[in-house]
Amino acid sequence: MSKEEKRRLGNQVLEMFDHAYSNYMEHAYPADELMPLTCRGRVRGQEPSRGDVDDALGKFSLTLIDTLDTLVVNLKFGVRHPEARTGTETDTCTACAGTLILEFAALSRFTGTSIFEEYARKALDFIWEKRQRSSNLVGVTINIHTGDWVRKDSGVGAGIDSYYEYLLKAYVLLGDDSFLERFNTHYDAIMRYISQPPLLLDVHIHKPMLNARTWMDSLLAFFPGLQVLKGDIRPAIETHEMLYQVIKKHNFLPEAFTTDFRVHWAQHPLRPEFAESTYFLYKATGDPYYLEVGKTLIENLNKYARVPCGFAAMKDVRTGSHEDRMDSFFLAEMFKYLYLLFADKEDMIFDIEDYIFTTEAHLLPLWLSTTNQTISKKNTTTEYTELDDSNFDWTCPNTQILFPNDPMFAQSIREPLKNVVDKSCPRGISRAEESLGSGPKPPLRARDFMASNPEHLEILKKMGVSLIHLKDGRVQLVQHAAQAASSLDAEDGLRFMQEMIELSSQQQKEQQLPPRAVQIVSHPFFGRVVLTAGPAQFGMDLSKHKAGTRGFVATIKPYNGCSEITNPEAVKEKIALMQRGQCMFAEKARNIQKAGAIGGIVIDDNEGSSSDTAPLFQMAGDGKNTDDITIPMLFLFNKEGNIILDAIREYETVEVLLSDKAKDRDLEMENMDQKLSENDSHKQNSEEATSASQDVGAVSEEPEEGENSDVTDPASLSPAHTDSESVSISNQDSYVPGTDEASAPEPACTQGDHQPQEQKTETESNSKVNWDNKVQPMESILADWNEDIEAFEMMEKDEL
Repeated sequence: MSKEEKRRLGNQVLEMFDHAYSNYMEHAYPADELMPLTCRGRVRGQEPSRGDVDDALGKFSLTLIDTLDTLVVNLKFGVRHPEARTGTETDTCTACAGTLILEFAALSRFTGTSIFEEYARKALDFIWEKRQRSSNLVGVTINIHTGDWVRKDSGVGAGIDSYYEYLLKAYVLLGDDSFLERFNTHYDAIMRYISQPPLLLDVHIHKPMLNARTWMDSLLAFFPGLQVLKGDIRPAIETHEMLYQVIKKHNFLPEAFTTDFRVHWAQHPLRPEFAESTYFLYKATGDPYYLEVGKTLIENLNKYARVPCGFAAMKDVRTGSHEDRMDSFFLAEMFKYLYLLFADKEDMIFDIEDYIFTTEAHLLPLWLSTTNQTISKKNTTTEYTELDDSNFDWTCPNTQILFPNDPMFAQSIREPLKNVVDKSCPRGISRAEESLGSGPKPPLRARDFMASNPEHLEILKKMGVSLIHLKDGRVQLVQHAAQAASSLDAEDGLRFMQEMIELSSQQQKEQQLPPRAVQIVSHPFFGRVVLTAGPAQFGMDLSKHKAGTRGFVATIKPYNGCSEITNPEAVKEKIALMQRGQCMFAEKARNIQKAGAIGGIVIDDNEGSSSDTAPLFQMAGDGKNTDDITIPMLFLFNKEGNIILDAIREYETVEVLLSDKAKDRDLEMENMDQKLSENDSHKQNSEEATSASQDVGAVSEEPEEGENSDVTDPASLSPAHTDSESVSISNQDSYVPGTDEASAPEPACTQGDHQPQEQKTETESNSKVNWDNKVQPMESILADWNEDIEAFEMMEKDEL
């Protein structure tokens, strides 16, 4: 990559940061975070709870605080009364307790008050002493009072990740050898049990040869970067390349994906961990390949996540639908790592090598190790494991050691993995299976089990598994390890039960349809806004029509669509908008199809319902043959539906695309629109008043039927509620509750599954999309999008 190209990409990162930060300050500050789809701030307690995700919110302008060392600003107002947790919790994650030492030690060194560092060290000591001694692994969740492990699975992802990171970085920052000894002990266990190159799979801390799950979460993407700091480059390159192949398939890294690289949890909240590892691998190898990786990340963010008010998290990487969130870590970490990736030394106003990154990408100076050493006594932890691994002696590895006379070293490691996702479906081999080698295989696999086979029943008995016949004709499996013939048979039984749970779960998922997408493609959106939509079990199958259905939307009369449409001239050749309620979904579809509609969108009548908080909603038929319905039908929750209705009020004509996943933006139309806007700006004087009056007169009125006073808590959309409704109330909408869309399965991977459309998208992004040509001054961007922002303001302003 040329120096000019690197500089161009670096400038592009600056523009992207400016777009995100300016929109936070304009639409959200002093709220903690920006909600980029509705252009307002997220305030804890004023939005539906998202559970643990909201723990970081405390009414102290979190995004601003988190961004201070990315953007040099003066903190004028300070932090006032942040809201914390209740203090009544009994459990905490290992990473939660083990990710304090850098910041607290820095606070002690800066202030000369030792108590902060002392307590952070005590927390690390506590976790170390509670490790499982035979495996040297730690669990995910621990009881803070008893020290018992609540969750006994162990990995390097969510719940544990930064504990390992802070052990190594505490040694670097504080110079305490005990932290390095602890890290090396854990790292040996990780590479022995968890690492199954290129995969990193969770195991049981007491039975580390047994995998605890068959999927990986996206937070483990930080680990290659930590391995670079450790000096263990080969597995870092392998895991990073595997993750990059997953990104190339889905545009982003799903929150979780299986060992055969299918989506397990489909969300992507714009996490920075992969960008972090990309930066550190480039620093370690100097390989320009990682600059191209960074370029792909930039293009995908601009192409799929950028919206008028910032960058929106992906609700589903398969459909490209958005979620109304932009977490503070996106500004604090993502843009920092991307900028540093492309920055030359002369671009920096300080030497980055004089600092260490915290887990949130904040910078701490290395000179803290010799300043105000308030802790005179170092940790005195016993029972370190003697490890026969020469690379533990590497304190500051250099490229001459890591890549001896071989500049192609990194490429030679990546090469066997470049097609690992698209052209193969590897199945992670458990350590137990691996240890068997060519010896006896597991006696019975879940996929082969037959309850009527006497031989299978005998094998179950040997493994300590009982078969119970229930009154409704189903069978239930229960394992009692103590009843197994041997400890090895008990492990086989445990593995069989895990496989059976996975198989049962997969069969249930296969009965559900995946989510769909509604993409607003008209001016001024041009495909930037993508809404998560529920599918219908009748009508056109959008997964088989890749082009989808595109058309202008029209509100029908009557708005519930339960009788003959009285405004067919407005609906013909358009996508009909209607409200849920009063009749079956299939009846609504037949009525709008008869009126000439090419598709339909049903908007939930439960005020405030949202795909952010409710499970996937599937529209079922009416119990009759629905082959006569040939148009596509999708369901939007109230919040997402209001985005379209507000756009109609503002712009009158709104065009959408109904599809199985979001398509590329209409960049040609977007550029044309920008040119027309520039031409129009030269003749505003007399035309501006005329245009304004025409706009006012052109706004269409929303039917009164669209107003809904019946307020229902989104929590009422539980599976139990929906089942009873669809069975006992025949004149209401009937539907089938789906699993959370993040868990819906993809088609099984095959040798011929090359995802041609996604490959085309990647090619087009390299050859056609030149975001640098679109960079404008921030004042111009905000002016251009001013009217668009108003279209999204659909709720009352938060009072802070």
